[in-house]
Amino acid sequence: MEEKRPVASAGDAAGKIIVALDVDSAEEACELVRKLTPPLNYFKVGSRLFVACGPSIIEALKELSVRVFLDLKFHDIPNTVAEAAEVATRYSVDMFNVHLSGGREMVKAAVDRVTDTAKKLNLPRPIVLGVTVLSSMSEEMLQGGGVSRPLDEHVVELTRMGLSCGLDGVIASPREAVLLRERCGGDFLIVTPGVRPAWAARDDQQRILTPKQALLAGASYLVIGRPIIKHPSPRQAADLIVSEIDTI
Repeated sequence: MEEKRPVASAGDAAGKIIVALDVDSAEEACELVRKLTPPLNYFKVGSRLFVACGPSIIEALKELSVRVFLDLKFHDIPNTVAEAAEVATRYSVDMFNVHLSGGREMVKAAVDRVTDTAKKLNLPRPIVLGVTVLSSMSEEMLQGGGVSRPLDEHVVELTRMGLSCGLDGVIASPREAVLLRERCGGDFLIVTPGVRPAWAARDDQQRILTPKQALLAGASYLVIGRPIIKHPSPRQAADLIVSEIDTI
């Protein structure tokens, strides 16, 4: 079953936000979802929540009729990543990611397996994204890991490689969004973590912008966690962010 993959429209402020459910239990996660829906409808399951709950958390969130971004950054030998991609497709996640540093063969194996599995089982094909450079990393940190080219250039080259393998887009810092639109074209998704409203703490993020700045820079979706889920009133925080980006 071919399904048009969800892309936030220009006027859909709430649709551009993916809430990171960085909590320790299904009960906490589902309670947050109930507080935030509607208008928010996209939620991220990362390593913390997935390790705590396993794949049952995907089923629990699907029962609440929301979209799920499975953020496990698959990075392994090509066959292992392809098998993980197949399982994610079978669980009907709406979006998941692989780490582009795993190389072309690994990325291509994941994309091919997702496409084949969705077609064979008559399932919607999930959005598949590539992680470029974590938004917590600075150029000095990247070079300390053995990458000699500048951070911006590294992000561009990883993005080009991923898109050539059939990815739908990339995970990148909002500060690289403009560069990626200029150097890699405009017809792909850019999902940006490292987004912080002006009133929120910076935490451990290095390359950040506000939600409005990130969207104006070319981001398609904004992943926002702590500014919402750690706020005394998560719904109030979400409403403040929606109001900010609704003026674009």
